[in-house]
Amino acid sequence: MSQLLLDKVGLVTGGGMGIGKAICLAFAREGAKVIVADFNTDAGQQTVNEISQAGGSAHFVFSDVSQERAVQQMVNEAVAHYGPIDIACNSAALSRGSGLIHEYSKEVFDETFAMCTTNTWLCMKALLPVMLDNGGGSIVNISSNASLRGHAYNTAYAAAKGAVNILTKSSAAEYGKRGIRINAVSPGVIRTPGVEKLFVDQPEMEQGLKKSAVMNRLGEPNEIAEAVVFLCSDRASFITGQVLSVDGGGAVK
Repeated sequence: MSQLLLDKVGLVTGGGMGIGKAICLAFAREGAKVIVADFNTDAGQQTVNEISQAGGSAHFVFSDVSQERAVQQMVNEAVAHYGPIDIACNSAALSRGSGLIHEYSKEVFDETFAMCTTNTWLCMKALLPVMLDNGGGSIVNISSNASLRGHAYNTAYAAAKGAVNILTKSSAAEYGKRGIRINAVSPGVIRTPGVEKLFVDQPEMEQGLKKSAVMNRLGEPNEIAEAVVFLCSDRASFITGQVLSVDGGGAVK
């Protein structure tokens, strides 16, 4: 069976854990050389080690993707190591704070946008010139179903991910004629390490979250990764500007 991303150079932010790690592993399995970017060096290097042990090729780059200079250095190092970047997934994000919107501090609201929206834009800003020079490419941004339905008490995160959706659609319109496809994947509730930690103190939460999907279960990180692989591959050659929900039917419940 042919590999969908054979000989592609792929970059994944937030590649040390959870969804980002699953995407790195899937890229490598499908034949891509993978740049694993994260600000957690130990976690990022562990992802590289797992890829290498499975016979793949990967390289870790430390990066704080909220800082423009660090993002540009990340892309420069990736190109220096493997050559032009063909595919990329902007997965890194952090949610800051929760509660009623009138109780949010501006600092927390701004930080949420910095770590969910601005960082995605910074990565695209650095990646797009490389892809333009290389004749094309594919970018997938990780959104959230909170962006589609809203998320009470987590408004800043929902709004920031909503901005990621529009950033995706607008940029897809700008670069489609120049050979670059830009899409987003919108996960529902996924069994990441962060979500698992919540269940330790609140085991009843797991059953409630399962009911948020018509399939009555949580998603797994690899299920998000499979959607990203498809959108980055030539099998999605006529798809751009889309936000694909991978949520077990949560968006329609």
